[in-house]
Amino acid sequence: MAECGVGTKVSFFLAGMGIGAVVMLLFAPKSGEETRKYISDKAGEGRDYVAARGRELRKQAEGIVDRGKEVVTKQKERLAEALGS
Repeated sequence: MAECGVGTKVSFFLAGMGIGAVVMLLFAPKSGEETRKYISDKAGEGRDYVAARGRELRKQAEGIVDRGKEVVTKQKERLAEALGS
């Protein structure tokens, strides 16, 4: 079974939000204005979630890149020592 990446999960999340909004509109017991405000609020929450998750992923990626740079530097030093001996 294939594993879902973060991008896929976010896509499913956003698609689910869209489908939920359409279904909500069809069965909404509230007025149009109230419904639009509710949808706007939920869209804002979704946007905030995606932005926060993106920031977290960026920090993780930066950490991985930094560790990778450290490993490369150490390997260069070891290679230089081995060739210099």
